[in-house]
Amino acid sequence: MKGIIKDIVIVAACVAVIWIGLTAYFGAQNPFYVVSSGSMYPELAMYDIIVISGHVSFDDVKIGDIIVFDRPKDHSKVIVHRVVAVVDDDPKTLRTKGDNNQNSMVGTDYPITNEEYIGKVVHVVPQVGFITKILQPPINYIIIAVIIGIMIIRQISKNKKKALAESLEINSDLEDHDPATGEVIDSPVDAEYVEPKDFTTQESKSTENSDQEKKAGDIPEFFSDKEKEFEEKK
Repeated sequence: MKGIIKDIVIVAACVAVIWIGLTAYFGAQNPFYVVSSGSMYPELAMYDIIVISGHVSFDDVKIGDIIVFDRPKDHSKVIVHRVVAVVDDDPKTLRTKGDNNQNSMVGTDYPITNEEYIGKVVHVVPQVGFITKILQPPINYIIIAVIIGIMIIRQISKNKKKALAESLEINSDLEDHDPATGEVIDSPVDAEYVEPKDFTTQESKSTENSDQEKKAGDIPEFFSDKEKEFEEKK
């Protein structure tokens, strides 16, 4: 479980770091929005993902820009429409309209001030937002459960491989070292071969030498003197 928790924490930390980096780069608390209506069709279609930049100040917004803002009436909805007019300069006030709408609507398209302004649309990713419609409960929960299940299986498999490797390493150490002293034990294969001695042959030779000595010692002195005289005559 420690390994699984560690993996989850790592994934969560990576997601958090990436998200913080994106918000800092685009200068918006939420730089991504999904188009949920056809009011801006054909420029923006439903399920397109729009990327906004908060670094573009409200004062720099001009007619023709597509902006994202809170609905002026109650700030209960985020809207993406095109700027069609500057109603007032002090304070700056804009009027917007959906490209697919006939007219601007009071309380929805205007008056837009700096208070309602969120950011300017800088990128559009077509139809990727359709994934958010698919990932509705319970599909999103099933996907999360599958991901966690895969992480658990991977962790169990990793632990088994680690235990097997440690077991093999222990067995190898027991075979190569003396348990008592810890010294390395020479392998029988590498030991020098010493030919066993033939004790039977050595014993036979020793017996023969002993018999010869006995025979030499058993010759009478008379015959020994005669032999010497015979040698001297020669």
